[in-house]
Amino acid sequence: MKTRFSPLISIKKDEMQKKERVMQRANADLNSASIALEMSYNAIHDIKSPTKGFVAGFLASRSLLDSSRYLINHNKEWVSFAEKQVSTAKEALKLSMIEYEKFKYLELEEIKKIIKLQQEKESKDLDEVALMVHQRRKRNEADLL
Repeated sequence: MKTRFSPLISIKKDEMQKKERVMQRANADLNSASIALEMSYNAIHDIKSPTKGFVAGFLASRSLLDSSRYLINHNKEWVSFAEKQVSTAKEALKLSMIEYEKFKYLELEEIKKIIKLQQEKESKDLDEVALMVHQRRKRNEADLL
């Protein structure tokens, strides 16, 4: 049954679905960031420090460790940023769902009012028909006498 809230409900539903997609993308980004952080931790553990050799080898190993640490810090920041995005998306989705449910409730109440008015009208119509039938019977009885 269409009410004055029906167009608003479809708009709010579309909005809510968009926010759900944003939430899914934010979760995917967080998963990617977490995987990248884990991989960078594993990569730093795989780096072997030279125990003998030329100074250039030691300097190269140190540079590799420094770049791995920088990558770990970068990935930590990425995870932090992704967590903030998830939190923001979750809050926006929650508000959108509340709005959608609010309008659904208002539509349900409007439908209840419409049904109640229809039932009252139907009851009045039935009363009127019953009164007309009763009057017709009285006239028929009066004509027979």
